[in-house]
Amino acid sequence: MANAADKAASISDAGPAAPTTGTPAFSPLYQQIKGLILQSLQAGEWKPGDLIPSELELAGRFRVSQGTVRKAIDELSADNLLVRRQGKGTFVATHSEQQVQYRFLRLEPDSGNRASQGPAERQILDCRRLRAPAEVARMLGLRSGEPVFEVRRVLSFQGVPTILEDLWLPGDPFKGLSSETLANHQGAMYALFESQFGVRMVRANEKLKAVAADAESAQTLGVAPGFPLLSVERVAYTYNDTPMEYRRGLYRTDHHHYHNELS
Repeated sequence: MANAADKAASISDAGPAAPTTGTPAFSPLYQQIKGLILQSLQAGEWKPGDLIPSELELAGRFRVSQGTVRKAIDELSADNLLVRRQGKGTFVATHSEQQVQYRFLRLEPDSGNRASQGPAERQILDCRRLRAPAEVARMLGLRSGEPVFEVRRVLSFQGVPTILEDLWLPGDPFKGLSSETLANHQGAMYALFESQFGVRMVRANEKLKAVAADAESAQTLGVAPGFPLLSVERVAYTYNDTPMEYRRGLYRTDHHHYHNELS
């Protein structure tokens, strides 16, 4: 089987592919190099937090120009998969880094900022292994009845319960997950998934809508039944667009707002 360098060499030497009806004639070379670097990330050649080879080394490995590699790395950095550090090199992004920890948490206080309100206080209400309900299986790309973990937790800020979340995770990649494991971890949950289970979340899709608190969520969040909440439904993906988490959250927004920056 050809390795990544051989594939890059054949791409570089062959030039643009002949036009084929209904398909693109070619993709830019830097996009192909981006794909090869992604393959190495998927295969675990470089772990989260690792320093990857220099642009010059990668150019030699893939037999392309340094500028082509730089452009591929620029895109991977924009995708938050790699992080450039001045004078140190380029590293695989990790959810353990301070600037990355809140990438998937968009709830911010109305006054002050995340730093002023302090870290979230987490309470794990449940963690159990079960057979995937049909909807959960569909969202995770599993067969109905395959094993999944269901986690329920509450996030509080300054003592106020603010987020009630239910998460479903595929059983095999997260084998051994327990309430104790979750409760004993002090960092972001995605950092735990990364360090203990080798699963790195790289992107997510979310759906938001307004809902009224039912009796159970009202009691858990300390509000009256019918209180307006923000419902956030998320599917998070690892490399190769593989779904690894289905999450439903109910957010109090009486003292917080959901912030998203579009560019």
